[in-house]
Amino acid sequence: MDLRIDRAAIAACAPRIAPYVRQTPVLDAGHVGAAQVSLKLEYLQHAGSFKARGAFANLTMREVPKAGVVAASGGNHGAAVAYAAQTFGVPAKIFVPQISSSAKVERIRSYGADLVVGGATYADALAASEAWADKSGAMRVHAYDQRETLLGAGTLGLEVEEQTAGVETVIVPVGGGGLLGGVAAALAKRVRVIGVEPEGCPALHSAMAAGKPVDAPVGGIAADSLGARRVGELMFPIAQAHMASVVLVSDDDIRAAQRMLWASYRIVAEPGGAAAFAAVASGRYAARAGERITAVVSGANTTAVSFDG
Repeated sequence: MDLRIDRAAIAACAPRIAPYVRQTPVLDAGHVGAAQVSLKLEYLQHAGSFKARGAFANLTMREVPKAGVVAASGGNHGAAVAYAAQTFGVPAKIFVPQISSSAKVERIRSYGADLVVGGATYADALAASEAWADKSGAMRVHAYDQRETLLGAGTLGLEVEEQTAGVETVIVPVGGGGLLGGVAAALAKRVRVIGVEPEGCPALHSAMAAGKPVDAPVGGIAADSLGARRVGELMFPIAQAHMASVVLVSDDDIRAAQRMLWASYRIVAEPGGAAAFAAVASGRYAARAGERITAVVSGANTTAVSFDG
């Protein structure tokens, strides 16, 4: 069995999911602070986030039983799995915690999945999903700690490299670390990869300090998408080998980034989707003068709000 999570495996995954995912555009955002910034508009992906890549990788690379698929999610992964399951006509049962936004809950329901809302955090939803998988025989589609999930997420890294000639640094949001692990494996020091976490959800920051995945607090405005209690076992050695650093941003930084995305580019991003841009806009990531940065904006599953004022 091939267990590699590297550039070659990600490149092999890309054509499998290509019929089902969008190659999302890149926007030249101009100078932000000292850096020359572009935005990878992954919020335009099917189901509203990069999670569709991993969902379709799982459903195209693994044998799906008659019982269908089961997933736990803060919302975006659940929507992606529900969308992929609907595409292939297989049953999907999605468990989300009570902190999931109404926009995400409604999007999951819109794709016809059997939705269960319960528990305070993602970890509670994960435990419930594991129990259901044991009972039903449904295939687990883990949000970040599954090889196929990382391979699918890594295809975003290949796209960024193709779309942004001369890019020096790619900045990605981190929850459980599936996107960070996939992108870092795809780019493997060809491009600097920076992870960004909210201060209230420092799972990767805590893991790097401890030298292994450990439990971390979960809180703040982005907890529904970036609120994993600990990062995945599969992504952690990839982060150790290929990630340049991980940056923490505050809730205020994220709110300011949401406002700037709207005011300057008319992009409406959920808090987790704005986290990578927040690192640049706030200066938490100290960019070199003229540094060519691509920040991933992923997460459009939010209700319409005003960012004015």
